[in-house]
Amino acid sequence: MRDSVRRDEGVLMPAAGNAPAPASWESAVAWLVAQPGQTDLVRACYYDPPLAVAARRYHASEEWAAVRAMLPTSGGLALDLGAGNGIASYALARDGWRVVAVEPDPSAVVGAGAIRALAASEGLDITVLEGAGERIDLPSASVDLVFARQVLHHANDLRQLCREAARVLRPGGTFVAAREHVLSRASDLPAFHRGHPLHRLYGGEHAYVLRDYRTALRDAGLVILRELRPLESVVNFAPLTRASLRGELQARLRRLPMGSAAARLLDHERIYDAARWLAARVDDRPGRLFTFVCKRPA
Repeated sequence: MRDSVRRDEGVLMPAAGNAPAPASWESAVAWLVAQPGQTDLVRACYYDPPLAVAARRYHASEEWAAVRAMLPTSGGLALDLGAGNGIASYALARDGWRVVAVEPDPSAVVGAGAIRALAASEGLDITVLEGAGERIDLPSASVDLVFARQVLHHANDLRQLCREAARVLRPGGTFVAAREHVLSRASDLPAFHRGHPLHRLYGGEHAYVLRDYRTALRDAGLVILRELRPLESVVNFAPLTRASLRGELQARLRRLPMGSAAARLLDHERIYDAARWLAARVDDRPGRLFTFVCKRPA
């Protein structure tokens, strides 16, 4: 997605070999999908064909269940901002929302064309608008929900993107910005780029310090209700699940002296939740993921 927001998988994994420099996001994804050693990453990004199957898997995931708990229960009109290949649009529509997907990339594989084909094949109420997230072709105060998965950190103009999201929201409406890359300091950006599996595929990754996200959201007139840190919610640590994250933490503890006893403590839900809460507050990885749940004041 070259014009405005760009979609990435948001999962920090080992980089994918000596990649070419593709001219488009579509060719970057196609290159990644073709790599025999990247099957897990491709599935984690929901790039594995056929798209309808990947979209169903996202809708059934722990990540979407956690997102669903953040959304209004009454349904209505939802805007999927920077919709990519449409997995979130699909999930919203399956849950009874009327959906408008805003996507600048016309691609039939990873952009607006893919969303249209998915909606048609699944019989879902999804309207696709091709255009930049900084200039949404919708009336003011016209939608009940704006959902943006891995989008704000790709904005050409972060503040303008947030202003547009707030503008189209009805008073009392909800804005969820999920899985946003956060830096502790701006100087950490090169380290984030080195660790990101797709940046060298197309050069379009970015991240901001937490203060920049908060300022952009608040200056747009939004109230931040919840700010979820990396390990506080499966929304941020997917494709790991609660169970698989627990297993990974226990495996790391067992490698430490006297760590086996500590690992067993994580079998207790309250201790496991407390450990995740604590780990989220000491996590200093460049590009760690945050989620913001906001309201437009009534």
